Amino acid sequence: MIDLALDELRSWFGFGVAGNFAGHLEQAGEAADFVNVTSEGAAPKGIFPWYVPGHDSFLGEFPLSNDAIVLPESDAPLNLQIEPEVGLACRVVWEGDRVVSLTSFALGAFNDCSIRRPGASKISHKKNWGPASKGVAARFFEADDLTPDGPTATLRLVCNLRDGNGEEHAYGVDSPLLGYSYYGEVLLDWVVERLANQKGSPETPLEDVGALMVAAGHPENVLIGIGATRYTPLGESTFLQAGDQAIVRVYDTESDSTSELRQTVSSR
Repeated sequence: MIDLALDELRSWFGFGVAGNFAGHLEQAGEAADFVNVTSEGAAPKGIFPWYVPGHDSFLGEFPLSNDAIVLPESDAPLNLQIEPEVGLACRVVWEGDRVVSLTSFALGAFNDCSIRRPGASKISHKKNWGPASKGVAARFFEADDLTPDGPTATLRLVCNLRDGNGEEHAYGVDSPLLGYSYYGEVLLDWVVERLANQKGSPETPLEDVGALMVAAGHPENVLIGIGATRYTPLGESTFLQAGDQAIVRVYDTESDSTSELRQTVSSR
């Protein structure tokens, strides 16, 4: 296992993958956002930023926490959902202003917590509302081999919600990591291609993530949320309230090893 210190992650670039698990976008009510986005076969829909070190917008706020989700200030109802994901830590190789390769070295539990905002023009507008708006486990699995028969083949991702009454409910469907549409080198090669060629447009919810990485000073490491899995019926219909606890866990079916993230929701 590898320890990931939050202070170290402040210099990393953070982005996510949209539509990398069959059925999730439909459950989240976001499939219509991608009506103008073309993808091939089972490929994800695109990539989106959630943290850009040094940026002068909301994306420059460091959003990660090991143990808390802070509800955003709002007079309107907040439809806030856990997004149970695998976070993939990668080293970046640059040639000038172009990313030419990504090499994974660790993976673990990640919560790409989202506000359901119908009509939001970009995915990123649902993702980072300030400190403690995202979750990352403090310990990750070593992951330099993502091949289908490699050591991550026995890993699974699960998500539970412990409500204010102390009752625990299944929130995300217990899923194998190999159940992602794109995983391993196929995913990383696709991400590299997207960093080079995804430019975004007013007609889509996507942005030029590659240009944002350049603007962030050519970061040496990235944390990628590789996509949320499917919700249970309760997870699909239940939004977070103060006092809830979000539990995202990546676990090994062949050992007792886990990467676990527990975040208590607060309105401070």
